[in-house]
Amino acid sequence: MPENSSFGAKIEQANKRLKAARLGLQIECRGEKLCLRGTLPPRPNSYRLNPYQQRISLNLPATAAGLKQAEQEAKVIAAQLIQNTFDWQVYLPVKGGGRLHQMNLPEKLLAFEHHFLSQSAAGGHPAAMRTTWEKAYQPYLKKLEAIAQQHPHLSLAEAIYATLEQTRPHSRSRQVCCTAMSALADFLHIDLPKDLKQYWGNYGTSRTQMRDLPSDEQILEVGDRIPNPAWRFVYGIMAAYGLRNHEVFFCDYSALQRGDPTPVIEVLETTKTGIHQVWPFPPAWVDDFNLREVCLPPLKTDLTQTTLQRIGQQVSLQFKRYQIPFSPYDLRHAWAVRTIHFGLPDTVAARMMGHSVAIHTRTYHRWITRRDQQQAVEAAMSRVGLLPLGCDAEPFPE
Repeated sequence: MPENSSFGAKIEQANKRLKAARLGLQIECRGEKLCLRGTLPPRPNSYRLNPYQQRISLNLPATAAGLKQAEQEAKVIAAQLIQNTFDWQVYLPVKGGGRLHQMNLPEKLLAFEHHFLSQSAAGGHPAAMRTTWEKAYQPYLKKLEAIAQQHPHLSLAEAIYATLEQTRPHSRSRQVCCTAMSALADFLHIDLPKDLKQYWGNYGTSRTQMRDLPSDEQILEVGDRIPNPAWRFVYGIMAAYGLRNHEVFFCDYSALQRGDPTPVIEVLETTKTGIHQVWPFPPAWVDDFNLREVCLPPLKTDLTQTTLQRIGQQVSLQFKRYQIPFSPYDLRHAWAVRTIHFGLPDTVAARMMGHSVAIHTRTYHRWITRRDQQQAVEAAMSRVGLLPLGCDAEPFPE
């Protein structure tokens, strides 16, 4: 810090101007940096309830230019205090250093990424958080950054709205973009004049494309054609247990290896939805696919070097190489519908799949086809003696 009388005199003059304007803040020099002192609201997580005398570190150098900027900051903060909009988070250091109010947009987006991924330390799953970031946040934030660069006259709030407008109305991408932009605005403490819920639209699972799921016979027949034992195991595990692509590589298969009659596998903590147990439906597929011989392909599964998304993409790519006529997720969805025919309660099936009951019932009950309904009706009638199991019932009318 310039410990000379001339710079001290400049600070004194600036403080006289602030006092004359009755802003309630004064500039101080501490070490090599400038700060403000005044009566401020309690900091986040403080036990104090009422405003009291505190300092705000501005992270500005003790120079003439820094002093000029500090005086401007004092005016901005004084206005925020009057309007009751002052927020400590803007002025406190973020992870990686720096203050939000001094960052350009790329720096703010990087700080937001650090903040988002650090949430895994507070109870989230690191791999799942990274996958969510890369799939649901990063693409739209890159689009926001590109729009801001192309149109520098736009405020950040205006650039956020422009980013939303580039997504299709009433679409999944519009909803995901709204989620990402809302989280960013909250992190940066941007007051958006229009609630982003206005852009949300009416997209929902009722608008999603229906899938033509493979029959059980087709699943068995296709599995027999896979030449590689490791990839046949991946296919069989997904078919019998309804796992997500990446979950296959993060499971405890000890029950299979022990030879349990109905082996339960445990999906591990590192996956998208955390630890949960899954039963095979139907149990006979454990032996049909020879799943007791646990054999996984040698994919990279170190989540410090890859992501759950990349692992899942490799599974999808392998399905295409073997010319499997349906997607890996179709095996999962067929498993879900199969549990309905088995009479498994939705609460149990949803827990095994690692999602909510609401998602389960909205999604999978809609996929019960006419063929599925016919089978279910025949099974129900046979249980009460109205129809011999396996006989040809009168089909539902077209």
